[in-house]
Amino acid sequence: MDGAIVDLLLAIAHHILVFAIAALLAAELALARPGLAKADLPALGRVDAVYGACAVLIILIGIGRVLFGLKGWEFYVYNPAFWLKMAAFGTVGLLSIAPTRAILRWRRASLAQVPELEVSAMRRWLKLEAGVFVLILVFAAAMARGVGM
Repeated sequence: MDGAIVDLLLAIAHHILVFAIAALLAAELALARPGLAKADLPALGRVDAVYGACAVLIILIGIGRVLFGLKGWEFYVYNPAFWLKMAAFGTVGLLSIAPTRAILRWRRASLAQVPELEVSAMRRWLKLEAGVFVLILVFAAAMARGVGM
């Protein structure tokens, strides 16, 4: 397959997954609301699982872009904006651990409704994730334009 086509397909997949992550994070915030009932937890768990799967796919496709993309690996490894983007992505990943663990804990517990304080704490984590996620987009735009090189 032509290198330009491979590069295009990898870029398309990468961008679709990034938009999917943003939508899934918004869905988690919408589902994790005050009054969260046990009956709502399977849907929240599915959204969180797909979020995690999309994150893994973003990493794999991102590696593909570095290795097989037209810009070449040097464009990425010598670009400070790339490393800032990676740091922001890693931070979002670390921030997502607490909500995932909470969902798993709530699904195992025998409760009719999730305590409001726990839902509130989860929402804080999700909002923090969303805030750092915005930095990924900022650094991606800077990286694509060679800022810092």
